[in-house]
Amino acid sequence: MFAPLSIPAPSPDWQVFNLGQWLRDIGLGFFPFDLNIHAYAICILLGIVVATALTSARLKRRGADPGVVLDIAIWAVPFGIVGGRIFHVLTHPDDYFYPGADLARTLYIWEGGMAIFGALILGALGAYLGCRQAGLRFWSFADALAPGLLLAQAFGRFGNYFNQELFGLPTDLPWGLEISSTNPAFPIGLAEGTLFHPTFLYEIIWNVAGAALLILIDRRLRVQWGKLIGLYFIWYGIGRSVFETIRIDPSEIFLGVRTNVWAAFAAILVGLVIIIVQTRRHPGIEPSPYLPGRGWSPNVAGVDSGERYSDSDDDGNGAAEDAGTPASKPATSGVGAKA
Repeated sequence: MFAPLSIPAPSPDWQVFNLGQWLRDIGLGFFPFDLNIHAYAICILLGIVVATALTSARLKRRGADPGVVLDIAIWAVPFGIVGGRIFHVLTHPDDYFYPGADLARTLYIWEGGMAIFGALILGALGAYLGCRQAGLRFWSFADALAPGLLLAQAFGRFGNYFNQELFGLPTDLPWGLEISSTNPAFPIGLAEGTLFHPTFLYEIIWNVAGAALLILIDRRLRVQWGKLIGLYFIWYGIGRSVFETIRIDPSEIFLGVRTNVWAAFAAILVGLVIIIVQTRRHPGIEPSPYLPGRGWSPNVAGVDSGERYSDSDDDGNGAAEDAGTPASKPATSGVGAKA
């Protein structure tokens, strides 16, 4: 039996919702085929929506067209999904490559298996391409995205709960996670009713706390030039380096350490490098979230200047040099137009 205070195992019925069968059950018999909707996919999509909405609001506060986030998302999201899946498959090869294996399963992301580090690598490439096309500074977008990225990851971890995957070591703590003994990931030799660390919940709490912290820091200090995304890498890397050590799912090992732990250490290093380099390169404020010669002029009546970052060229901040034009001049002359 499970402990009375444990986190219950989700029913397998929660993993997949057959929309087609539901439509037939309510009398829409003309819907002839099944349409399965996976809880894992819904969690990922909800995370993308939340991250997009928050990033849009934060870009608007920085003085950018709030709709530009969609122009970038159509590049970043597909790149990120592909990168996340590739990294997961490469770090769990025994799950996909064995005699008689169905190689098509490497594409079945709805079964679970998305590695955030791979998603960050290719997602960043997609975001960079989208920013270049939209005329937005990549670092401005990255800073606006940072809190939303943590929230998106928190939503994704709920998908791990529904799939009963990526849980941690056995525990007798009252918040231990129930896992069905019929689950293929249930460790051989352990008694039915064994509880496990809910690593999905630990990471959700860590990510939500990190998102709130990044927003607070940005509100107080107005962090720019990519330094907020640098803080994201440090925060997430620290948390992931701990949570990864208590997970029991198989993973590739390098020098006695799981590859995702090495990736977490690399994320911390990347964050430190970004902050140090960008602080030296850009001691002043951003003149605009847009690249020189590319800009957007909002409807003046709809802008609260107190909620926007200043684009004035204060003495010594190098704003005019970065903008390519005197900061006192608008990037475009037409109201509501994109260059």
